[in-house]
Amino acid sequence: EVQLVESGGGSVQAGGSLRLSCVASGFTYISYCMAWFRQGLRKEREVVATIDNDATTTYTDAVKGRFAIAKGDAKNTLYLQMDTLEPEDTGMYYCAAGGRWGTACPTRQIGYNYWGQGTQVTVSS
Repeated sequence: EVQLVESGGGSVQAGGSLRLSCVASGFTYISYCMAWFRQGLRKEREVVATIDNDATTTYTDAVKGRFAIAKGDAKNTLYLQMDTLEPEDTGMYYCAAGGRWGTACPTRQIGYNYWGQGTQVTVSS
C-alpha cells in the first residue's frame, strides 16, 4: 500500500518561510512524478510544483522564485521550501505521486493516483 504523509505546515506571517515534507512508503516506481498541490479557501486544487525521477522540476508561475521542490537525502522524502510567503499562498497543501508516462510531469490532478491527507499552511498579513 502506498502512503504519502505531509508535515511542516503551520501559521506564518507574510514574508516568512516554511518547509513542507512528504514521506512516501510503498512507492516503487522507477519512472515517477511527484508533486505538490494546494487548495485555498473556495478555490480549486492547483499544482504548485512537480519533480520527476530525473530531478526535473516545474513550478506554477505564482510561486516561481519563491518556492523550491526537492528530494531529500532520504530518497523517500520530498520537500517544498516556501520563502517570501504571501497571504495568497494560504491553503491545504497535498503531496501527490504517480507513474511517469511522458517527458514532463502532469500538472493536473488526474495525472496522480496517490495522495496524502494534506498539511495546512496559513499566511497572515
